Amino acid sequence: MSTRAIEVPTDAELLQAQADLWRHSLYYLASMGLRCAVELEIPTTIHHLGGVTSLPDLMTALSLPTVKMPFLGRLMRVLVNSGVFASDNNSESGEELFRLTTLSRVLVHGVVADEHHSQKYFVLGVTSPHYTEAALGLADWFKKDTVPPVTSPFEDKYGVPLFDEKTALLDKELDDVVNKGLAAHDNLGIGTILRECSDIFKGVESLTDCCGGDGTTARALVKAYPHLKCTVLDLPKVIEKAPPHDVINYVAGDLFHTVPPSQAVMLKLVLHFWSDEDCVKILA
Repeated sequence: MSTRAIEVPTDAELLQAQADLWRHSLYYLASMGLRCAVELEIPTTIHHLGGVTSLPDLMTALSLPTVKMPFLGRLMRVLVNSGVFASDNNSESGEELFRLTTLSRVLVHGVVADEHHSQKYFVLGVTSPHYTEAALGLADWFKKDTVPPVTSPFEDKYGVPLFDEKTALLDKELDDVVNKGLAAHDNLGIGTILRECSDIFKGVESLTDCCGGDGTTARALVKAYPHLKCTVLDLPKVIEKAPPHDVINYVAGDLFHTVPPSQAVMLKLVLHFWSDEDCVKILA
């Protein structure tokens, strides 16, 4: 078999390709850097320092060994470059200052405020060793001859699906983190939806929030529309942890079997998780 000649790029194209190769090959460091920042509580620490801080003050607040300061500086520059933080120079001292951005503000943890749903656990979940190990096995997953239905790379590797009652049997801490992350992601922006898309709920007297988690969205709904009778449907393990509420009705169940009757049904960040066939069953 003859070997087809490869197209020779120009010098400019070759240099660009090399730069792109480095960027794509090393971009995981940005994700790992973000995870590191969340584990060190850097966004929360900068928030407590007034939203802006110098590198030495950040080192002190984090109680990190001073010998690590140059490396923390490198980490912060990587995260500035990816938009997690912003930086500028102090006009008086010329010292570099690091500031929170909108992205890093949603990573501030332990602060109670309306509509603030910290995304800390979302980051910790999607960058967890379980996720990354499953991703590293993608090539083997593609090569594997599998009888339908085809399981995800995660389930294929660990034998249990995510967001399932069996996930805790694999790793209870992982199950707790991913469920907290899912809840935070699910509830982020509900205030914006209620303000910008309020007509969606016009005339609705009763609503069932399928896979409504701990009821955060439902509580926002009944606060905005006090007349609304709201029911939250989710798995028993989720409902048993939901905070009690004098208006919201919590139902432990499975949307594949039955949905509590109401005038409207809400499916928010639900269908994307299931196959086309399962989505048809849910909608039916």
